[in-house]
Amino acid sequence: MLVHALIRLNLMRALYREMTEENSVTSHLSVAITTTEETQITAGNKMASSLPANRFQFQLSVLVIGVIGTAANALILYAMVASKQHKNHLLIFNQNALDLFSCVFLVITYPVKFFDIPLTGSLGYWICTLIMSDIFTWIGNVGSVINLAAITVERYLKVVHATWSKTKLRRWMIYAAMAFAWIASAAYFVTLVFSTSVVVNGICRPYAIFKNKSAMFFYYIWYFLSFYVIILVIFIFCYGRILIVIRRQAKVMASHNTSHPSTTQTQSNQIQTTVIKTMIFVSTLYAVLWLPYYIFLLNLRLFPIFNMGAHIIQGYYVSVFCAFLYTCVNPFIYATKFDPVKQVLLRMIPWKKIPEQTTQNVANTGVAAVRAGRGHGLEHEYNIPTSTRMDDNN
Repeated sequence: MLVHALIRLNLMRALYREMTEENSVTSHLSVAITTTEETQITAGNKMASSLPANRFQFQLSVLVIGVIGTAANALILYAMVASKQHKNHLLIFNQNALDLFSCVFLVITYPVKFFDIPLTGSLGYWICTLIMSDIFTWIGNVGSVINLAAITVERYLKVVHATWSKTKLRRWMIYAAMAFAWIASAAYFVTLVFSTSVVVNGICRPYAIFKNKSAMFFYYIWYFLSFYVIILVIFIFCYGRILIVIRRQAKVMASHNTSHPSTTQTQSNQIQTTVIKTMIFVSTLYAVLWLPYYIFLLNLRLFPIFNMGAHIIQGYYVSVFCAFLYTCVNPFIYATKFDPVKQVLLRMIPWKKIPEQTTQNVANTGVAAVRAGRGHGLEHEYNIPTSTRMDDNN
């Protein structure tokens, strides 16, 4: 009997060690940060006093980003609707809607995090999965990245394959891309959160449970490649091809419009400048502001030996702050460059008077763009109103 008891005791210990090792595999930043904070808080009074202060400053900064981002995205969406540009630029409208969704939930969730709420029972689990995990914020963020890639591909097709896009690119395809950005992101994060989150001793551990370390490792690599590397490849390829085609078309237009060389050359330069600025601004801003997040993400898992000390917490705060900052800045990438939207926003400023000459100059610029771009597919890329637009074909 004693032998059987000892065997049973050893089996129970082995099983407990196996379960502990499996459950201790963490996959997301919040778990590592919480664990590190708890360890360092017990190390000394100085560290214990500085970490809560830093955490409060970070949460307050994110809350400010959420408030500003909510106001900015709401204004841009209103301006696009008021100027009727939301019908002509569906994906850009969807981009701002996704960013607004993320910012609204930043405002909702981060005030809750100011208080260390003990989580117990089923209610605690739902608070953990729906609020503490930032699931809705990340649904909007990842959906925004997917939609950003869709915008890039759409612009590529309209410029590089203008003839094909006129006859094949339909509005239902655009609507499908818009829906895919929302559905794919929601399905991904709902599955991830509810399969990897747990409440331990009243503390939320989101993204904490993986089958094994290999699964966790491959998840990080897949996440990095899917939402950063592949997105940058799409940017570089599509905007690079757009730039080449625009330069080629500018030369053709200059040679065919010898009677008005100055106007044609000016319009060609404006078109090239617009494409270059869009390519550099969009790709660089995304690459720069999201790079710290992915560097921290990979370093956290690939080099765990360096993930001790206060620097890991500071790195987490900086990387997530930059990622959320992109969501706040992103609406101005596309929307504010459209003159009708600018006019709506300017009219909302009481002391700002818009001269009639400005409106006339905008109209003249559009006519010049039509003349310079007709026949080369540029009216689709630069939102020039013509009778052959995709919006009028359907």
